[in-house]
Parts: sequence; structure tokens; C-alpha cells
Amino acid sequence: MTNDNVDTLAALQELIEVVAKLRSPDGGCPWDLAQTPETLTPYVIEEAYEVVDAIKSGDKDAIAEELGDLLLQVVLQAQIASESGQFSLKEITQGISQKLIRRHPHVFGDVSVASVDEVRQNWEQIKAAEKGESPQAQKLSAKLARYGRTLPPLTAAMKISQKAAAIGFEWENIQGVWDKFHEELGEFQQALAEETPERQEAELGDLLFAVIQLARWHNLDPSAALQGTNQRFVQRLEKMEAVVNHPLSDYSLDELEKLWQQAKAQIAKEGSGE
Repeated sequence: MTNDNVDTLAALQELIEVVAKLRSPDGGCPWDLAQTPETLTPYVIEEAYEVVDAIKSGDKDAIAEELGDLLLQVVLQAQIASESGQFSLKEITQGISQKLIRRHPHVFGDVSVASVDEVRQNWEQIKAAEKGESPQAQKLSAKLARYGRTLPPLTAAMKISQKAAAIGFEWENIQGVWDKFHEELGEFQQALAEETPERQEAELGDLLFAVIQLARWHNLDPSAALQGTNQRFVQRLEKMEAVVNHPLSDYSLDELEKLWQQAKAQIAKEGSGE
């Protein structure tokens, strides 16, 4: 074992001990002691998104910090589970190591592969065998239900539609997708005028799903698109706030619209390098 590995294990052990101290009834932190796996779930999701944002920024210090925050969530979940005798970080790490070895026979065994596609096919076959199934016997609905349970809604909708299209559940051309979009838009408008909030929400979901089909047909990422819109909205608000002397709530709608258009034009000019 190299010195770097020894140092890494020592650092991980220190984190484990810090978390155990935070969870100790004798002098621990009241907030940490009050947490459960369920109350920590939002933090797991939040930290994962912050890791992605840091990676996109390219800031190595931010990436390292956010990965540490995400690692904390893993160690904290393991600590809570170990306190009730369910499992520990040992079982977690051993389990993932064994899974990686098992699903990479071309690295840890004598299987030969010629492409990334073969690696993916082997992975799916091994994964199915672990569950006592064959890839062909796995029901599509079960796979798609898992996407719906485990992924953010926009990402899940895209993967569900991609998998459905792969088996032929697909429009013949883009006009069919546009027709579906306009159909869902009309149904949503009708629901807003006549239906219950529950029906309105259902029709809104159908409309959003239709928009995602359009994105898929045009090879666009709806999650990235919406994230970009969010960022642009905030950027424009920043520009607006930079040129006023009072809170934005003090201005009329007409004044806010004028400030908005000025901010939009300024950002466009900066983006063009003028």
C-alpha cells in the first residue's frame, strides 16, 4: 500500500470518527442526533446537485469541497444504520467493490470485449442474473417505474420516453409529436377552465411530457434547457438590481419590464463580446 493510500484511509477514518462523535449521546450535536435517514434525504439530493454544479464550473477546490459534503451524507447514513445494527460503512464499501468486480469480468476475469456496447450488454446481463432474471424477461414497465421513483422528474420522463421509443412505441414523424403537444395544450387549458385542481395537475403533467417528447426528437436536453433558463432569469435580475436604488418591489410593472429588457439587452451585448 502506497503512502497516499495510507493517508487516504487515515483521513477517511478521521471522518468516520468525527461523524460518530457528532452522533454520540455523550456530548454529540443535538441537530445530528435528531436526524434520521428520512430527514437527511433532501440533503443527499441537494449535495449531489451541488457536486454536479461544481463539476460544471471547473473549480477544483469547489469540486473537492462538494464531493466532501456528499461523502459526509454517505458516512452519516452509514453511522445511523450501524447504531441500530442494520449495516455499516464496511458493508457498503465491500458491497460496491464486489459489485464492480462482478460486473467487470473483462477487467477482473477472462472475458474479452471489443467495444463499449459489449461492456454495456455484459453489464445488463450480469445485473439481470443477479436478480434471477434474463434481460429479455425483465418487464419494461418495471424498468420505467424505477426511473420514475429514483430520478428527477424531467430526467425520468426523458429516459422513460427513450426506452418506450426503443421498442417502437413512437410517432412516425415530428408532426405527430407536435399534434400531441397541441392536443395536450388544449386539454390543459380546458382543465384550467372547468376541472378540479387534481385534473389540472394531471393535464399539466401530460403537457410537460409532450414538451419532453419534442425535446427528445430534436436531441435537446430539457433539464439543461430549464437550468439555463433559471440561470438567465437570475442573471437578468442581478443586472436590474445593479442599476436601481430601491428594492425591485418598489417599482411598477411597467418599470420592471423596462429594466428587464435593458438587462436582457446588456447580457446579450456582453455575450457577443461587443
